[in-house]
Amino acid sequence: MHDRLRAIFCDHLSIIRGKYLPHSKIADSETRFCRSTFGVHYDKDLLDAPGAMMMQGLPDMELRWRHDEIRDSWDDHTKIVIGDLYDDEGELLPLCPRGALKRTVADWQARGLNPKVGIELECFALMADDEGRLVPYDAPGGVVYGTGPFTDPLRFNDAIWEMADRLGFRLDMITAEYDSPQYEYTLTFDDAVQAVDDIVLFRLMAREIALEHGVILTFMPKPIAEAGGSGMHINFSFTDESGGNALSSGPRGGPEHMNDLARGCLAGLLHHHKGLAGLIAPTANSYQRLQPGSLSGFWKNWGGDHRNVTTRISSEGGPKARLEHRMADASSNPYTAVAAVLQAARLGVENGYELPPMETGDGFENTDAKESTAIDLKGAVADLRADTVLTQAVGQLLCDNHAFMKEKEVKKTKDLEGDALRDFYVYFV
Repeated sequence: MHDRLRAIFCDHLSIIRGKYLPHSKIADSETRFCRSTFGVHYDKDLLDAPGAMMMQGLPDMELRWRHDEIRDSWDDHTKIVIGDLYDDEGELLPLCPRGALKRTVADWQARGLNPKVGIELECFALMADDEGRLVPYDAPGGVVYGTGPFTDPLRFNDAIWEMADRLGFRLDMITAEYDSPQYEYTLTFDDAVQAVDDIVLFRLMAREIALEHGVILTFMPKPIAEAGGSGMHINFSFTDESGGNALSSGPRGGPEHMNDLARGCLAGLLHHHKGLAGLIAPTANSYQRLQPGSLSGFWKNWGGDHRNVTTRISSEGGPKARLEHRMADASSNPYTAVAAVLQAARLGVENGYELPPMETGDGFENTDAKESTAIDLKGAVADLRADTVLTQAVGQLLCDNHAFMKEKEVKKTKDLEGDALRDFYVYFV
């Protein structure tokens, strides 16, 4: 049997869209999709969203890729590739999230710096009960940092690890998280686009392998009301023209050893804190996770080795110096989320925003910070629209499309709660 090609892109809702193409098409480097996919919502509703051109004939867009980006996949006799989206004029489609990240990288490279990214993914495992209802996967001995069969009786994570090794994903870690059955996957640092390509493919692979074990692996931020939330922590640094870590001022890390670049990035992330939420915590369910005292990026604050602040400064210096932004969840498009965080950081460096004092509270009973994200998706989208400096940096049409779709989502989910709200998202996120 000849190999076929699975050509994919990650859309505005973080849903993977694509086509299977026959072996004879592997020599090609493009295929077409309907541009109005960017007007399709979770419930299949087709909307006249900005840029989607629903009322202009639902025209094509073109997915293009390079042959050296084609990879082996976890599906026998299937290659896989992620591409960029182009319009009929041959220009990169402004709605393309991967294109937004590439523009962001170019903005930093113009400053002589190359962004490096490492992403931590958290998720929950669910299974169908005898009546077909989704319930938590039964991991009776699951504890934080748990390993072995009490944490994962079906050993689906072993299958994920084995496949990741086979395909060349560079895993840093798989472990159980605080709430059973919750897991965390971390890949190693890499150039920003490569790192996000890897996390998008890894997430898809993990969900599909788990499904073979009867497990619905969901990366939505709060699928189990009585449990904690799942985040997508974005760690980043920069290499300079000599190959060194530009965030490092020496062998020691932490707030007392930060350089001007780190301070500028922090100032940008705090300045754009409220607007960022609308892009990187972009579902109604996100605001069940973003709460005070939830280790989730709710407060507009920063600190050292402190898990209850939004931006955490690693205590490691030298090559491992980095900033960790903890607000995002994986209902966001990872390309858009990383682009937004890196653009906010760049704006802080270039605009000279003032950096507020470091958080000194514990984050549970005492917090210095008085400003936070919005308390719901409606407020977060309004904050995003108001932050025109950030939306222009990320891409105005992409952000306009995003805000329009999320305003519709507010209406679609306003009467949903409990399992109904979870099920609106769970099979897609």
